[in-house]
Amino acid sequence: MADAAAAPTKKVVKAKKPAVKPAHPPFQVMIAAAINALKERGGSSRKAILKYIVANYKIADAAKAQVSIKLAVRKMLAAKKLVPVKGSFKLPKEEKVAKPKKAKKPAAKKAKKPAKKPAAKKAKKP
Repeated sequence: MADAAAAPTKKVVKAKKPAVKPAHPPFQVMIAAAINALKERGGSSRKAILKYIVANYKIADAAKAQVSIKLAVRKMLAAKKLVPVKGSFKLPKEEKVAKPKKAKKPAAKKAKKPAKKPAAKKAKKP
């Protein structure tokens, strides 16, 4: 009897289910798409971004999405992918890369034809 009480019991470990990928793109991509689609002059607020994302993507819980948006906005601000504007956010203006202008090739010069000299007139004898 003492042996039975002293033997440790093994815990039953449940098999973990594999994580299911969400049916929507990453939040950073969705936020950038929302700001582009809203086209607000003064930038888009978090509330407007959340409203757009919940309306246009398959998201089960808006409260959980709000937290994810908050974290994604922080990361995007740190990486300078967003610009803060008075409580709203804008995407930074893309810097246009100046294309090096091709050097103009000089136009092929036409070979000058020697000017025809008028035939020397013979002086008439008086």
